[in-house]
Amino acid sequence: MAEYTSLEKVRLQKIEDLRAEGIETYPTRAERTHTSAQAAAEFEAAEKSAADPTSIPEVKATLAGRIRAMRAMGKLTFAHIEDGAGKIQLFLRVNEIGKERLALFDKMFDIGDFVQATGKMMRTKAGEVTLHVLDFKLLAKAVTPLPADKDVAQEDGSVVRYAAIESPELRARQRYADLAVNPDVRETFRKRATLIKSLRAFLDDHDFLEVETPILQPLYGGAAARPFVTHHNELEQDMYLRISFELYLKRLLVGNMERVYEIGRDFRNEGVSFKHNPEFTQLEFYWAYADYLQVMELTEQMVAYAAEKVAGSTTVKFGEHELDFKPPWKRVEMRVGILEASGIDIAEHKTAEDLFKAIAAKHPKKTPDPKVTRGKMIDFLLGEFLEPTLIQPTFLYNYPRDISPLAKSIPGDPLTVERFEGYAAGFEICNAFTELNDPLDQEQRFIDMQSDYTDDEEEKNPLDEDYLRAMRYGMPPNGGFGMGVDRLAMLLTNKHSIREVLLFPALRKEE
Repeated sequence: MAEYTSLEKVRLQKIEDLRAEGIETYPTRAERTHTSAQAAAEFEAAEKSAADPTSIPEVKATLAGRIRAMRAMGKLTFAHIEDGAGKIQLFLRVNEIGKERLALFDKMFDIGDFVQATGKMMRTKAGEVTLHVLDFKLLAKAVTPLPADKDVAQEDGSVVRYAAIESPELRARQRYADLAVNPDVRETFRKRATLIKSLRAFLDDHDFLEVETPILQPLYGGAAARPFVTHHNELEQDMYLRISFELYLKRLLVGNMERVYEIGRDFRNEGVSFKHNPEFTQLEFYWAYADYLQVMELTEQMVAYAAEKVAGSTTVKFGEHELDFKPPWKRVEMRVGILEASGIDIAEHKTAEDLFKAIAAKHPKKTPDPKVTRGKMIDFLLGEFLEPTLIQPTFLYNYPRDISPLAKSIPGDPLTVERFEGYAAGFEICNAFTELNDPLDQEQRFIDMQSDYTDDEEEKNPLDEDYLRAMRYGMPPNGGFGMGVDRLAMLLTNKHSIREVLLFPALRKEE
């Protein structure tokens, strides 16, 4: 049971008192006719149509919203309410509404309550578009006061809102309160919605078909990640929350669905960081008869299109950087990039032992675990030395086969595969391959991966016999792509933590 504060107890008593007077504090229905923005726009249009201020056509409206401010002035009361479209002022005067009703308004409502107000639109002497209230009713009583907030004008004319919820942890844990007091937070999630719509629109316009694949899977695959495990009681077997859509989407290529994509949730039972949440939104597409170079071109076009829709420009501000997503993006071969950033040529070190010695000699204070595979050592070099330098949108391409078990090798170079990753602001945003479609090669790679795993390896990827069976029916050559939508949302909204673009991020249990 909740433990109420003294202020909450006062409000609970007020609910009892109102109900004793026959006033329903949570009525079933509202009768709103306009949003705040619609009412203001209709009134301003009426003003423009009038020959003079005395002949403005009457605009009646019933508005509804949360009370954000109240000021009683004897025979007058002013209030500001906020709905999903913005704020608007209410004006109540004893002449029209009566002494008893005005007193009831002042007694009934607290900051944070939801009110319905009916009246006619007007403009005050101060020039503010306002609803002159003729009737009102309580829609919902707020028991817990919202965090206090205030708007402070800056020298450049902008307004910064300061709210009592300053702790990032508390803001993420109580997102409902964060949204209620911070319009800029609501705007972030509107932009996120616009981002997802724009990605869908772009792919739909390029003849891709949106599909849905299983979230609960008997085998997980398509990425190197530790899965979440659950149990299916009826089937009497363990199931896994998917870590990727890849192997199911590529099965569809076998079935002659040539361009497919999915936007949905993936789940990876891994640590939390500024750029990773265990539950995240992923976009993946697979394109028959295309390769990684064609996917590369489509990717930069798609992200530029999304940036235009979300930010109004292909150039966006991210912290101290100004990122330009306009195609073409910079292209850097992985071997060359790592060599320039770390001084180590990975092509000269064919084994994990040899590569470790090179790293230890060159960077004795920055070395990976000597027991990991060569591929993970290359990942270490990438993350420690090269990745932080990739600020402007950049494609890093041609990866070692060690870390790309599902990609096709470059003709004539079996140890390097046709893969790229897209980077911006120093972190990865997407990953793509010319996909492997040789079932015999794929089976051998699965087997090789199994032998590389240690007994306590958390990212073991099981051999998927059904996927191999699908490949044996014949899979067309294709290009595949995956992108973390949350990370792109961070870049396009200038947010430096993935929590800021997730409505309800994963958090430790509240003590």
